[in-house]
This record gives sequence, C-alpha cells and structure tokens, in this order.
Amino acid sequence: MKNTAHPMRLAIGTKAGTFSAAYSSSGLAELSFPSALDTPCQAAAVPVSPEVAAWHALTARAVHATLSGQSPVLLPPLDLSAGSPFQQCVWRELQTLATGQTRSYGQIAAALGRPKACRAVGSACAANPLPLLIPCHRVLAAGGRLGGFSGGMDWKRRLLQAEGMGARTA
Repeated sequence: MKNTAHPMRLAIGTKAGTFSAAYSSSGLAELSFPSALDTPCQAAAVPVSPEVAAWHALTARAVHATLSGQSPVLLPPLDLSAGSPFQQCVWRELQTLATGQTRSYGQIAAALGRPKACRAVGSACAANPLPLLIPCHRVLAAGGRLGGFSGGMDWKRRLLQAEGMGARTA
C-alpha cells in the first residue's frame, strides 16, 4: 500500500466470519480472511469518505458473491502497488480466470511467457493482497493437487467447492 501511510481498514461481515478490507487513496489494497485479522477494523460509526464508502460497498458485494461461488459483477479500484512488476503481471493473469476454471502454476507461468517461473508464480500467489478478488485459489499444483493458499487450505477447498470444483488434496 504505497499510496497512503494510514490505510482505512473496514470490516465485511459474512456468515463465514468478518473479513478486513484496507483502502489506500487509490482503492482496495488488502483483503484479509477472518482468521488473518490482525488489525482492528474501523467501527461502523467512524465516518469515511463517500469514495471509500462506495468502494467498500463494491468490495462487500464482491466478497459475498465470491463466497457464494459467483463472479463479482463489479470491483472497486484495486491498488496493487505493493507488488513487484512480476507479481502484478501474475495478479492480472489470475483475474482472467473465470469462476469454476483452474490453472496450474506452470500454466500461469507459461501464459506470462515465463514457463520456468512456476515457483515465482507460487510466490506471487502467496503475496496476493486480495486473495478472494484476485482468485489465486484457482491455481493448483501439478497434477491437480491443491498446492498452497494464503488463506489456508480450508478456505481454498471451500472456495473451490463453492465454485463447483473439487481438487485432490494429496
């Protein structure tokens, strides 16, 4: 989040728990899973700018859609400035994956013209600041195995199942 020293952090309540969304002056910069909350969110009574309020409404709708196995209709502006140029390329490629579609780390690397960069793709997925909206849960290890996920393997399974997909866990 290079665009602001003090991001606005707001909560998104879901049946699965409370997600945390952090906004910079450029847009949504971070989305944390309920188990990963380490910074208190702003209380609902704290005033936010109309711009951040609009972004937050879009983020909340996108989170709820994703948890239901649907593609978000509209996203807020995404601030990916914390990533390296390669990470940003990986994250843009992941955004092309449709709901219910998976790729391997190797396939993502090949799509970027860097077929030997499988591990670098994995590292970019691990560093993804917006793991629900930039769908790194759709990236699998060789042979269709789950691989890793920044939100934890339970979340990866849950998201893939919501999208109607099963993946081997071994």
